[in-house]
Amino acid sequence: MYRTAAPWAVASLVLTLGSASAQEVIVYPAQDQSVQQMEKDKFDCYQWAKGQTGFDPMAPPTATQPPPKQKAGSTGGAGEGAIKGAAVGAAIGIVRGDTAKWAGRGLATGALVGGARSSKQKNKDKQARSQWEQEQVAQYQAARDSYNRAYSACLSGRGYSVN
Repeated sequence: MYRTAAPWAVASLVLTLGSASAQEVIVYPAQDQSVQQMEKDKFDCYQWAKGQTGFDPMAPPTATQPPPKQKAGSTGGAGEGAIKGAAVGAAIGIVRGDTAKWAGRGLATGALVGGARSSKQKNKDKQARSQWEQEQVAQYQAARDSYNRAYSACLSGRGYSVN
């Protein structure tokens, strides 16, 4: 499993998984097992199910892959585009003999183009992040369901009613 994701990414995942992690199995001692016996059996089945599935419900959720990286230009925005535009405009101005006029035009055009590109990239980054979060939640839920099935099977085999 990927365990070096940025702390904010894992914290986000934990918050997203909060409702999914609340799916506890309900156990009833159907054969009049004592409380002590039930606790021992629950612990034994926890260990067995964890070993069978590789999932530990007591461990904090971790990302199985890193969150998507932001693409270049998603943080620069209009300011970065304006600087590039001014440089291009100044270069044109040197050739044409009016550096200030063309640098100003390049600045305005660069700001508009850079802002539009930055906005599109930010939307793509948000979509990629959202898709990543949905995939992580689905993977966590599948692992949790597998663990719950194994845990329930173990307890049922020991004479408990499990829901």
